[in-house]
Amino acid sequence: MRQFPAFVKKEFYHIFRDRRTLLILFGMPVVQIILFGYAITNEIRHAEIAVLDQANDYYSNRLVNKIGASGYFKITRALRNEREIEEAFRNGSIKVALVLPKNFGYDFYHGRKAPVQLLTDASDPNSASTLLNYATAIINNYQQEMMGDQQLPLTIDVQPRMLYNPALKGVFMFVPGVMTLILMLVSAMMTSITITREKETGTMEILLVSPLSPGKIIVGKVVPYILLSFINALIILGLGVFLFGMPVKGSLLLLLMECGLFVLTALTLGILISTITASQQAAMMISMVGLLMPTMLLSGFVFPLESMPLPLRILANVFPAKWFIIILKDVMLKGSGLPGIWQPTAVLCGMTILFIALSVRNFKTRLA
Repeated sequence: MRQFPAFVKKEFYHIFRDRRTLLILFGMPVVQIILFGYAITNEIRHAEIAVLDQANDYYSNRLVNKIGASGYFKITRALRNEREIEEAFRNGSIKVALVLPKNFGYDFYHGRKAPVQLLTDASDPNSASTLLNYATAIINNYQQEMMGDQQLPLTIDVQPRMLYNPALKGVFMFVPGVMTLILMLVSAMMTSITITREKETGTMEILLVSPLSPGKIIVGKVVPYILLSFINALIILGLGVFLFGMPVKGSLLLLLMECGLFVLTALTLGILISTITASQQAAMMISMVGLLMPTMLLSGFVFPLESMPLPLRILANVFPAKWFIIILKDVMLKGSGLPGIWQPTAVLCGMTILFIALSVRNFKTRLA
């Protein structure tokens, strides 16, 4: 064991003397979470909307003003006739058009029924659906304000309540995914590239004939990156909480322990990748293709797993990112404790042990 501390110290020295490694390890995650946190969102603000107000009365003007003041829409054009609607959509100057009929105010006040027309640019179906929902909600709220206590006969009064995210902030969904993506890529990719670089330079052969056993070599390689990646996790978590307002309703200690567990899982996965590759380029390709795409597509980060076919839902279970996102959402948003997240925690522990065992076996194979 006397050689082991010296070996770990050597690993720290190699990391800190390489400025590019430090820049990737600490600089890239900060830049990525800031960019992703602001860029990756399903919320739409200040969408261009045109209005064809054929009534131009008190009721129609109040509805138009309410839509413009919502923050979701920006009224950029006041149309004069229906022919200008298609022209505005064709040149891409608007995303939504609102058409109010001539007798809008009279029909709304006297008949309690006034038709309005909403047209959206469905070349982007997701954005069109989102904007349509925004506009519909604003119009329904306007109707409730104007009608006051009057109720239509046989009307079902729906009072929805959104749990854990009442404001439906998209950042609450994307921050856990971005944290998972960054920790997975940085921890696994940096570890695999660093070890394969030693293979290319020939220093790995010296380690393999040293008195250290394969298990100690692997642990010695992982220990520095565990500490540095855990610091990285603290930085990312701090940015998510203080910059984007991500809540932490559960135990902070439990959350940090789970982050440490996922960092360890990612690092051991990087060690495993390095044992089956012989070059930095191959390690980077496997890390990017084998980790980036599954983390984006099969973890529930971008697309809900419930909407995927059964084979893909089964395949998603083999990727650590899926389980860590579940843990983050349960602890941060729902305030769950260890009894509520024991299953994904056990899965990550099992994966970590499996990756370490496979890495040690590959090292022994090289020694043989």
